[in-house]
Amino acid sequence: MFLRMIRGTLLRQWKKMLMIAFTIALGASLAAAMLSVMLDVGDKVNQELKTYGANITVVPKSSSVLNDLYDVEGEESAGAYLREDELGKIKTIFWAFNIVDYAPFLNTQANLDDGSEIQVTGSWFNHHMELPTGETLDAGIASMRSWWELKEGLWLDEQTTDENSAMVGAELAEAQGLHAGDTIHVTGTAADLLLHVSGIYDAGGDEDNQLYVPLNTAQALGGLDGKVDSIEVSALTTPDNELAERAAKNPASLTVAQYEIWYCTAYASSICYQIQEVITDSVASPVRQVADSEGAILEKTQLLMVLITILSLIGAALGICNLVTASVMERSSEIGLMKAIGAQNGAISGLVLTEIFITAIFGGVIGFLAGFGFAQIIGHTVFGSAITMKPMVIPIVAVLVVLVTLIGSIPAIRMLLRLRPAEVLHGGH
Repeated sequence: MFLRMIRGTLLRQWKKMLMIAFTIALGASLAAAMLSVMLDVGDKVNQELKTYGANITVVPKSSSVLNDLYDVEGEESAGAYLREDELGKIKTIFWAFNIVDYAPFLNTQANLDDGSEIQVTGSWFNHHMELPTGETLDAGIASMRSWWELKEGLWLDEQTTDENSAMVGAELAEAQGLHAGDTIHVTGTAADLLLHVSGIYDAGGDEDNQLYVPLNTAQALGGLDGKVDSIEVSALTTPDNELAERAAKNPASLTVAQYEIWYCTAYASSICYQIQEVITDSVASPVRQVADSEGAILEKTQLLMVLITILSLIGAALGICNLVTASVMERSSEIGLMKAIGAQNGAISGLVLTEIFITAIFGGVIGFLAGFGFAQIIGHTVFGSAITMKPMVIPIVAVLVVLVTLIGSIPAIRMLLRLRPAEVLHGGH
């Protein structure tokens, strides 16, 4: 009997039930889309920001101490170097998969044939290396300096070009009259080399007066085999909170439980700490401008997603409220008759809620599928990649649909409870 009554109501009021399902579907689709994007937006925002440079720098401990004591940040300390043979260890830390890219740097002074002194910077371009884990890695500044504008020629390719190749800054090239394909004679403290100009770049900064060469070329010029000045690391990180800030100052101040949480969370400070564990006599520190920007942008983006979700659910609840109230008003005579023959308020309320929740389930499923599609559109439009569906989105959307349906139905249920059979059946209503 109960099921027959529900089926009858759904068939008789199919238009209103369809509108209720449509309203719920709209709210569920927006909620599913925003939640999916919000839970995946951290990695997307981090990936976008990685195109603007590294967010972690690693320098020798002695160089870092001098910088802290004498405020000479950016200057090199004689004899302070990191070991090139330890670079692969960066991809062996706990958060190895969060290390998107990294590259070592070695600066050395050299002279040109006209007697002018220039800075030669050695680094990786698209360096291929075998990791201690048995995996392989292609890393370098080809992706970490994506904002450089190539004026002439091509990016230096370590896999196909001669190691005695170089990329020349736009200002240096203009001063020396150099073009892609030319050769330049460079004399360092330990060797002199004839370098082939692979390309001319415009970095928009001090790099435009420098010469960029493969790392081993710079080491040969300066007689610094196996040594690097610094390492730049691009890593996917979690925005800092109070725990991360405390740990950054002094990890020893944390309790065992706090330390485990911090160490096993991808904070910039915990990744820096783990890099220091594998690189001898090093100090790793986050680039605050980038790290802070990541946190601020991520928080504002997630807040926007939450607000859109809340507003969409409020709109859905109001729509459900109006539709269910209209449905109850149309059925006031039927409800009054049920009360007159002995039906209790609880049974009638349960009947109405069951009808609404069956409709809500249908609308919620359709809305969730549509929301996942909306999330993919947002992902490809804004970030150029698909949004990964997190399993937790399903129960969250289900709970939200139930809450919105229940809240939207409360005014109608209250009106239903106040209906008096005598007034409704005799026209007093």
